[in-house]
Order: sequence, then structure tokens, then C-alpha cells
Amino acid sequence: MPIPRSSGVLLHPTSLPGRFGIGELGAEAYAFVDFLATAGQSWWQVLPLGPAGYGNSPYSAFSAFAGNPLMICLERLVEAGDLELADIAGVVMAEGEAHFGFVQGFKERLLRKAARAFSANATTQRRDAFDTFCAEQAHWLDDHAIFQALRRHFKEDSWNKWPEPIRCRTQDALHQWGSELAEAIRYHKYVQFIFFEQWRILKDYANRRGIGIIGDIPIFVAYDSADVWAKHQLFLLDEERSPTVVAGVPPDYFSETGQRWGNPLYRWERMAENGFSWWLDRFRANLRMADLVRIDHFRGFEACWTIEASEPTAIHGRWEKVPGEFLFHRLQQELGNELPLIAEDLGVITPEVEKLRDDFGLPGMKILQFAFGDADNPYLPHNLTRDCVVYTGTHDNNTTRGWFETETTPAVRRVLARYLGRALTKDTVVREFIRLALASPARHAVIPAQDLLDLGAGERMNTPGLAAGNWGWRAPQNALCLRGPGRARAEELRGLCELFGRTLLNGGTPPDVARTRFFCFDPC
Repeated sequence: MPIPRSSGVLLHPTSLPGRFGIGELGAEAYAFVDFLATAGQSWWQVLPLGPAGYGNSPYSAFSAFAGNPLMICLERLVEAGDLELADIAGVVMAEGEAHFGFVQGFKERLLRKAARAFSANATTQRRDAFDTFCAEQAHWLDDHAIFQALRRHFKEDSWNKWPEPIRCRTQDALHQWGSELAEAIRYHKYVQFIFFEQWRILKDYANRRGIGIIGDIPIFVAYDSADVWAKHQLFLLDEERSPTVVAGVPPDYFSETGQRWGNPLYRWERMAENGFSWWLDRFRANLRMADLVRIDHFRGFEACWTIEASEPTAIHGRWEKVPGEFLFHRLQQELGNELPLIAEDLGVITPEVEKLRDDFGLPGMKILQFAFGDADNPYLPHNLTRDCVVYTGTHDNNTTRGWFETETTPAVRRVLARYLGRALTKDTVVREFIRLALASPARHAVIPAQDLLDLGAGERMNTPGLAAGNWGWRAPQNALCLRGPGRARAEELRGLCELFGRTLLNGGTPPDVARTRFFCFDPC
């Protein structure tokens, strides 16, 4: 029996349109699921869903386990009785890029009001659900909630600048601050309860429509995070609990000086002593939120680019070995031999990295924008194998139209023309790349939403090495739902997927049957 072929779309929830300045887990998310189902898709790929920290990056979160409060749908809080319609009546922010700064203050004010209403008026059933959530997730939730409450109390200072007793988590300090900040701690637990409640309902809806979720797990965590503060013994820190070395990558396609990410590196021997329990918890948590999980910077499980903390760039780093083989054996013991993971195996890939990937049967990633430098390129569509995921580009790439307009050389354009039998233009390149991805042997094909919309360089999600101005892209209204131009786009995409045999996994019910309604929206 042939291996099923499938396709999907890469779109972070914050990139959905909507009236509150950022994408939410609300009506537009359900409309996008209906779009995917009608378009014959099987996957919705997202970026990490954690509470974004420095630079609004989802890859630099305050917690490896928590959800992002900015994604919480306010209309659903009205439906639940935690907010009143008057709280959001008349609020309509301009479309376009996410308004991170404004949304942070606006939503926090309403979420705090909702938390107070929940404490005062919640039904017994909801209180029981909240208590159950807090008990089941206590292994990370307790630390995250007090961490966030403390950050607010200390005016957003990084935890290494807090007074020594709480910075070092003495029992007396934890007890004192836990008592003084009890209301704030409960607020942060409520916020996480609501996020995971809304995400679970949305994911269940997507799964019923035949759409699986591809999640994303960053290999590293942010230094200013509940994880490093609470589990400092698992990281390479000095006596003052500052990093001795940090993570990054050497000079590459994206940056001549490499990328100095600044994340603390792991004390792998300490993690191995307790059977990698922290990692097992992380993977379990991510696989509850998604059906497949992409491992960001997979090569870091074979060796990490290690940079002395005093170095200003990533140039003078070194590769240091990591016991990834032992970690993935533990994952197999816990999750079964067929791990539901995708290896992001881009960058400096060695035979050792390929062996680690292949020994555990993990599909790698192939990027078409990297394929046309020469005739023997392994990313060329005819060189792809079934066990991979092909992308026109990723969130770190330019859009395909932008790449063609601003980054391709005459030599690359000649290779493209020879490969396709005709010269491409900025108006034809995106459609041809989508066709190449869908027609390839790869088991899964994923198209970034910007490519599906044929957008230019100004609409990319992230520019690696650029400290500000990333992660804010949002889709235009009606572009990725079943009203307006979105329906024609869905039907065209479905036709391509049927042509290339990529609709086999989609078995959801029609949009008019499986529809979630909201009090003030009617999803497509």
C-alpha cells in the first residue's frame, strides 16, 4: 500500500487576522481550519506557542511549557461569563502587523478582570476543572506562575537581578513571596488554564475536520525564563547563576558572523542522571498540544555550537558533543519506536547528524529556496525521498516572491529556467514552487501562508540576526477563510493537491456541518 501523501500550511496563530490587534484562538482560527479542510489540507503548522519574551520571539519564551496569553480569545471569555460584552464592545484595532505592545497592556487588563470574575462567579464545574488543571500541571505551572508574578513585582527585571534569597530560591523566600503574591500567582494560573482550554477545543475541532497540528519545540530555552530560574542545576551557569557559555550557530547563509542566540546550554550529564525527565516532560507537553512536533535546530542534539558568554558574536565558537542518541532512546521507551517528530536538519549538517536523524526514523526538512544553486543539489525536487517534509521556505526565509526578486543571482535563475523548461518571473515563481513542492516525492509538503498569498519580501515573518521588527506579520482579512477571495484560493489549492495525490488524509466533515459559532462572529 503506498505511503499517504499530505500537505499543509504554516501559519502562526498570532498571524491570523482579527479586531484585537493580534491573532487569537477565536473565530478566525476556526475559519482557517475550515479553509484548510476545504483546500484538501491535512496539516496546520504553527511556531512555538509559549509566552514570547525578548523581541516577541516565540523561540525565546518565558516558559518551555506555558501558553501565550496574547492568543487568548476575548469573545470566548465573554461566552464563559468571565467578561462582559461591554468590556470589548467597540474595540477594533487596525489590521496589519501585530500590535504587541498595545495588546500586552490591553489584554492583561481584561484578563485580570476575567480572573477576578472567575474567582467570584465560576460554576462548580469550572472551578473543579481549574483545580484539576493546576494539580496536573503543577510540575511547571507553580514555578511559572510565581516567576511571572515576581517579574511584574520587580518591574520586568530578569530573575538574575532579583534579591539573592528569591533569586536563589531559598525556601523562606519562596514561602514569603508565594504568600505576598498569592493573588497574582492565581491570576497567572487562571491565564494558563484559559489558554489550554481554548487551545484544546480548537485542536479537537481541527482534528475532527481532518486537520492535524504540527507543533514546534525549540531545542533551547531563554535565560530569563521560569525553566532556568527553577531548574538552574540543569544549565551551564556560574556561581552567580549567569551563563558561562551560550548557544548559537556559526556563520552561514543567514549571517556572516553567525548567530549568537544567547540561550544557556544544558548540563547534559546532569540531565542524563535522572533519565532526561525534564526533556520527557517537554516532549509529552508538546505532543498533547500537537499531533506532530518539529524539533527546531535538531543538529544541536548531536553537537552544539558553544560560544563563550563573553564573546560578542558567534564566530569564535566550537562544536561540543551532545548525548542525543541516549535521549531519543528514552523517548522511544516512553512514546514508542515511531516518534511523531520532524527534524529541522538545516544548516551545518554532518554525517553524524544524518545518522542520528535516520537511526530514529525522523523525517528531515527540505527547502526549495535552497535547491537551485547547482545541478546536484540534494534539495532539488527529483532528489527528495519520501521520508522528508518539503517547504517552499520557512519562517526564517524570505517569502518565495521576495527571495526571487531580491536574493537570486542570474546563475540561480538560469538553473531554475533549465529545471522548469522556461524562465520564471516574479509573478510566476511562487505558483511554480508550490507545484514543485506538491509534486515532489516528499511525504509531507508545507506551504508558508505568505507564499500561498504570493506576498513579497516585506511580508516575511522573521529575519535571522535582526533584533527587532520580526514576528508581527498578519494575514489580510478574508485571505485564508471561505469568504471573499479565500474560497477561490482554497478550491485552487485543493485542485493541485488532488492532482498530486495529497488529499488522502483529509476526512473531515463539511464546514456547514462542523462549525463552531461565536456570539459576534460567524466563521466561514
